[in-house]
Amino acid sequence: MESEVYNQSKYLILKAAYLYYLKDKSQNEIAELMNISIPTVSRLIKRAKEEKIVEFVIRNPYIDCIDLEDEIKNTFNLSDVVIAPMPSLSDSSLDTKENIRKLVAIEGARYIQRIITEQDTLGISWGNTMYELIHYLNPCQKINAAFVTMHGSISGCHQDMDVKTLVSRMAMTFGGRNYYLLTEGLMSNADVARQIKQEKNVKNVLEMFNRITISLNSIGSFYPVIDSLLYRPGDYLTESEINGLKNGGLVGDMNLRFFDGRGMECDTDLKERTIGIEWEVFKQIKRKITIASGDTKAHALKGALSGGLIDVLIIDYNLGKALLAMR
Repeated sequence: MESEVYNQSKYLILKAAYLYYLKDKSQNEIAELMNISIPTVSRLIKRAKEEKIVEFVIRNPYIDCIDLEDEIKNTFNLSDVVIAPMPSLSDSSLDTKENIRKLVAIEGARYIQRIITEQDTLGISWGNTMYELIHYLNPCQKINAAFVTMHGSISGCHQDMDVKTLVSRMAMTFGGRNYYLLTEGLMSNADVARQIKQEKNVKNVLEMFNRITISLNSIGSFYPVIDSLLYRPGDYLTESEINGLKNGGLVGDMNLRFFDGRGMECDTDLKERTIGIEWEVFKQIKRKITIASGDTKAHALKGALSGGLIDVLIIDYNLGKALLAMR
């Protein structure tokens, strides 16, 4: 038979937990109401969890996302992973490519605003998700950081999607300083690219690449499904250039650079013709954040992870599952 002391203790645990979790009383208030010390209240609340008097449940889909974050983080040795919560299973109309991209963009915006400081220089690239992300930044959070494009502009790109516009808008939202390359990202040949790199504006921005502390970029896929804004035969790349990249094991693109399944830059003349951050300089950035949506990008992500091109990954649930399936 249980002693009265034990029953009294159970009652105190239950009472303290009830006041704390259901009535939103502070530990100070509970101590006064129950005529016990504050350290005793703290111990009672702790025991309520230990003895399963109080249990916590995180409703799906959120718990699945958190579990997936931990698994991906440990599998690929990343510093952080964010999985955007899945759309409501009861409303299939939300499960669209555009809506999923927006969910990822929202998490990307929140993440950047949590970590950026005035001492940071943030490098950004172009992309649909990058465009969406800027819409979800809180304009009330002002951080006088530096923002810089990591590559030149894309020929024929809509002005709203141009990397110069994106970096200007992001800097304006934060109240920071923006720097961008006054040139296209791809030159006709290596000699022209070398000459352009000596121009004052271009040279100054290229030197800033060594001071980038945070990078924020999207990723394009070329294998097994093509899901890249750079796949525009006859516009950005010729058929011959695309075929040359594919022969070199092309799986994806990042910052106008093309890479294979090991995360190595494809060895074509595009390397010397591109005006943007170089592969080895990019790899030295302390915190490299990639945001992506759509399970078609799993192979590209796997290659980028293999090459040490990602420190923080912000993706959707289905892409996360597809990535893990490739282990």
